[in-house]
Amino acid sequence: MAQRYVRVKSQEGKIYYGLLQPSFNVEVLDAPPWLDGQPSDFILEPDKYQILAPCSPSKIVAVGKNYADHAAEMGSSVPAEPLIFFKPPTSVIASEREIKYPPQSQRVDYEGELALVIGDRTCDCTPEEAQTKIWGYTIANDVTARDLQKKDAQWTRAKGFDTFCPLGPWIVRELNPGARLQTFLNDDPHPVQSACIDQMVFSPDFLVSYISQVMTLLPGDVVLTGTPFGVGSLNVGDRVRVEIEGIGRLENSVITR
Repeated sequence: MAQRYVRVKSQEGKIYYGLLQPSFNVEVLDAPPWLDGQPSDFILEPDKYQILAPCSPSKIVAVGKNYADHAAEMGSSVPAEPLIFFKPPTSVIASEREIKYPPQSQRVDYEGELALVIGDRTCDCTPEEAQTKIWGYTIANDVTARDLQKKDAQWTRAKGFDTFCPLGPWIVRELNPGARLQTFLNDDPHPVQSACIDQMVFSPDFLVSYISQVMTLLPGDVVLTGTPFGVGSLNVGDRVRVEIEGIGRLENSVITR
């Protein structure tokens, strides 16, 4: 099993980064792992912590229409260059936390995605350099108020509601380029989304390079790499699960805001 890097809150309210053990004990690190955090002698037992989103990014840069079949289902072609937008850090929630359905929207969709965690200050880098800047990988759900996305000229409102970026549950350092991403709703065993991440139009290395030529990415920042075909609506009471082979599962319920 790959090492799983987590961010947790203790019963005393202190936040730590750590390594999740098979026993679900957390071996606490003395700093964020991308800042060369080292294991300490401090161990948190499973009933002594709450798991948080695995990082606290200064920004979340997301990529639209990065799978050809998803672009087609949205009624458009693949863009000639990456289509990027922001989600605010306040939209981040952990696995097992609730997505809040905003009263402004009548159509909220799930979008399962691979997320990249940046480990070093990144500015004007090449795709080759970008690989060394990607510290690890986690899972995201780019929750979207689809009706507001279609109504507005830009996507900030549709993508930016509080709780609209479930992230986690942990970070792994390495990932098979052909790993499968799947999204499930409620107890249905058949995925509503299923694709291999190597079906992306623009690869993770290319995306990080491209974004770094627009803005500086900082350690702990997150890049969402796009969602495959099969996006669909969420309703209050639903439970949505995004799985990526080699990482795990990100699971959240939907409640009224």
